Amino acid sequence: MKEIELSKLDMTLYYDKLKNGLEVYLLPYDNKNNYFMSYATRYGSETTTFIPAGEEEEVSVPLGIAHFLEHKMFEQEDGVDPFTYFSESGTGANAMTFFDYTQYICYGTKKFEDNLKYLIKYVNSPYYTDQNVEKEKGIIAEELKMYADIPDYQLDNYLRQNIYHNHPRRIDIGGSVEEIYKITKEDLYTCYNSFYSPNNMFILVVGGFDKDKAYEIIKESLEDIDNRGKAKTSKINEPKEVKVEYQEVSSNISVPKIAVGLKICDKTLGKFDTFDLDLYIQMINTILFGSSSIFKERVRNKKLINNFYTEVELIDGFHTIYIMSSSEEPDELIKEIKDELSNVKINKNDFERMKKVWIANEVKMIDDVDSAVSNLYDDIIRYKGVIADKIDRIRGLDFKVMNEIVEKINFNNIAVVKMNKEEEK
Repeated sequence: MKEIELSKLDMTLYYDKLKNGLEVYLLPYDNKNNYFMSYATRYGSETTTFIPAGEEEEVSVPLGIAHFLEHKMFEQEDGVDPFTYFSESGTGANAMTFFDYTQYICYGTKKFEDNLKYLIKYVNSPYYTDQNVEKEKGIIAEELKMYADIPDYQLDNYLRQNIYHNHPRRIDIGGSVEEIYKITKEDLYTCYNSFYSPNNMFILVVGGFDKDKAYEIIKESLEDIDNRGKAKTSKINEPKEVKVEYQEVSSNISVPKIAVGLKICDKTLGKFDTFDLDLYIQMINTILFGSSSIFKERVRNKKLINNFYTEVELIDGFHTIYIMSSSEEPDELIKEIKDELSNVKINKNDFERMKKVWIANEVKMIDDVDSAVSNLYDDIIRYKGVIADKIDRIRGLDFKVMNEIVEKINFNNIAVVKMNKEEEK
């Protein structure tokens, strides 16, 4: 295994890529009893059209199939339920499908070796039949209907549909009830064989465990599994501009909600390393709308927000800043956000202060297993590998470069959704 020193953090990450392409990331702690392990594929809901490995014809599968497949991995041919297996040792387990990856996890303090072996075993044991696929459709359909009634979930979907023209990030991860009922066991095997291949997967283990034993188990379990090749996907042509600038919708809410998406085309900003550019965009968002921002203090004092949420999404040549909030005065809040975006000025003192805060957070997060996992996952998915010198890279952010980026961003390229209260009948 390659030793990767996490600079300024006093930790060593162990990395290897097996001969079949599977990536292994191990971060052992000397002072922890708990562990977290994840077996993941770089395949999520946004991939529904592709050329399967070894074939020439492009196929399209129903929307929501990645999430459906994740559900079906918990039904094993031997009748053992993975949730039951893990719970017998007091171990937590779960799985999650995102736009660009799916992960299967377990976490606990006992039976590390047995649990690692079983995690690998069940994720490599798909079992789809006509009967169990049909049974799952009703279960997932009910889940989708439940989410469809959640206002924040609706708001996020509306905003994505208005930001993106063609990119599948505009489509709900779970798909739709209509699409779910189109899924067949053949579709599931096509997706599994195309994307659950070692050269498209990785294992991440963090916490108190024996790294050599973990590595031995992973190699013995997975090194001899053959690749099925890699599925081919086409590049998505996504315009720079948002699709819909403004929309009003209604929902069963007591307080109106708003959502704003600022769409930034990366290639208009110059040539940057992905991680460095991401840091600069994150910095802009944090200084403008973060918890200690002047904007946040102002709208709070004006009693324009009940809650407030912001994040930065990175996809295929675009960064998107998302802002969501509930407000008794939604129009006034939207105006405040637009005013803030129309006159962006980054103060050097704020810039330098935020760098120090970020560095302190990096040091703090590495001492907590869950936080370390989240940090490493961000790196592996967003940047295709762990950023070992993150503190040095944060420290190296340049105020002049920051302002050059600000000058090039079109801060008017926004989509706005206002969610009103449904009128009483």
